[in-house]
Amino acid sequence: MFFASDNWAGAHAAINDRLSRESTRFAAAYGNSDLDKAVEARFNEIFEREVSVYFVSTGTAANSLSLASIARIGGLVLAHSEAHVIEDECGAPDFLSGMRMTPVAGDNGKIDPAALKAAIARYPQDAVHHGRSAAVTITQATETGTIYSLDEIDAISKIAKENGLPLHMDGARFGNALVSLGCSPAEMTWKRGVDVLSFGGTKNGCWCAEAIVFFNPEMAKEFAFIRKRAAQLFSKTRFISAQFEAYLQDGLWLKLAGHANAMADRLRAGIGASNSARLAWSTTSNEVFAILNKAAAASAEEQGAKFYDWLVPLKLDGMVRSDERLIRLVTSFATTEEDVDQFLSICASV
Repeated sequence: MFFASDNWAGAHAAINDRLSRESTRFAAAYGNSDLDKAVEARFNEIFEREVSVYFVSTGTAANSLSLASIARIGGLVLAHSEAHVIEDECGAPDFLSGMRMTPVAGDNGKIDPAALKAAIARYPQDAVHHGRSAAVTITQATETGTIYSLDEIDAISKIAKENGLPLHMDGARFGNALVSLGCSPAEMTWKRGVDVLSFGGTKNGCWCAEAIVFFNPEMAKEFAFIRKRAAQLFSKTRFISAQFEAYLQDGLWLKLAGHANAMADRLRAGIGASNSARLAWSTTSNEVFAILNKAAAASAEEQGAKFYDWLVPLKLDGMVRSDERLIRLVTSFATTEEDVDQFLSICASV
């Protein structure tokens, strides 16, 4: 019953097998192997256009270096106040981009368009003392398990473009969001005005595989130097490419994300019918936020369930009683129906 994070899950067997096979051969280093080039071409197919792709090892690197590539001196990156780049990157995006992550309000983990307009107006391009708006970043799926609809991405993109700001998408759980929306990768990104994407694989069955995707290759002309300077140019880049080759083959990545989402749906349905737990808010990705009575939560932990307590948002202030806990449950490609049902059974028995 491992619900602490999809980062806790191992790697899918197909990805392990591909890595094992790659380990027995010689190939050109630093991203110059035939495999590296083939996987880069595969990204062109997935996104239905020519893109520039750079492989890195972590989501923190993907986000930070994406933003570094579009940095402006004195720049501010506008992000939701609960975004991963603000809350969970230890200041890496600020450090590596030289810009300041600046919070923007919005319900359900999503930037409110009106709040974004106000933030941009507060930091105009001539604001030499306060800093100037330089980019917008959205998290898809969000840190609260919600997902920007295509129309919502359009609205954010329109505001960004009207103000000459590039739009970055943190897609650590890109596959989960994509499956939930039922659209194509192109429809959720460049067709909506996204300029740069952090494409995550690690949370969804890879061992260590993240990609930075530029939808306008011209924007990436200096990026090779940025990645090298940040110590993210791997000599054996093909081992990241090997993971992506297996990950993207025959839609495996979408199947894995679909399974994780289905297990979260099973959790949501069971918690919604429970007497000892209730959903804190509605989610549609592989993250579930629930309010459990402390006895049920403690019993689940004693029987091996792993999950994290979550800070109670202001909007829930007073709704979580003193005898309750707000927790986050995250499903993965490796979560089983038995895991979910055992957890629900424990909660129901208290």
